[in-house]
Amino acid sequence: LGFVLAFLGWIGIIISTAMPQWKMASYAGDNIVTAQALYEGLWMSCAMQSTGQIQCKVYDSLLKLESSLQATRALMVAAILLGLVAVFVAVTGMKCMKCMEDDQVKKMRMAVFGGVIFIIAGLAALVATSWYGNRVARAFYDPFTPVNTRFEFGSALFIGWAAASLAMLGGAFLCCSCPRRETSYPPTRGYPKNAPSTGKDYV
Repeated sequence: LGFVLAFLGWIGIIISTAMPQWKMASYAGDNIVTAQALYEGLWMSCAMQSTGQIQCKVYDSLLKLESSLQATRALMVAAILLGLVAVFVAVTGMKCMKCMEDDQVKKMRMAVFGGVIFIIAGLAALVATSWYGNRVARAFYDPFTPVNTRFEFGSALFIGWAAASLAMLGGAFLCCSCPRRETSYPPTRGYPKNAPSTGKDYV
């Protein structure tokens, strides 16, 4: 269960990173706009016309972007790469895999290590999406921001928050479930030790 949740969270992080709907234009003013929807993401900005046509433009230069947007990009890409590493490490520690069958302790530790990497990847994605969302909220409530240029949270942010939560939750399950299986202590129940004290010596 933990691996499935973490894997779904990692897929969600990839989808959120690729989506252009990180923030969408807020039509709070009285002006009539020709575009039905304006979106901005980490890699491009898009406009969907009232006719249904979507036009997207990739950002021209990396150096022209804001430093906060570059940092958000870096955190999301790092989360994706960490998630990829976590997938391979956690799969190696799964009981259904034949790899490392001879040493079950190391196999369990690999699963736990994969869970830790999943948690780190989820934290990176959570920091990136929360930081970006905080910037959008501050610009929206800034009285100096023109009404026509205000943006609201896009669907990619909500997907990113949910994906980061799934990745961390799945990683936590991987970290918690495997040690319990290791420390179940089946031979220490004390049945052999209680055998001499059954009273047979007094018969």
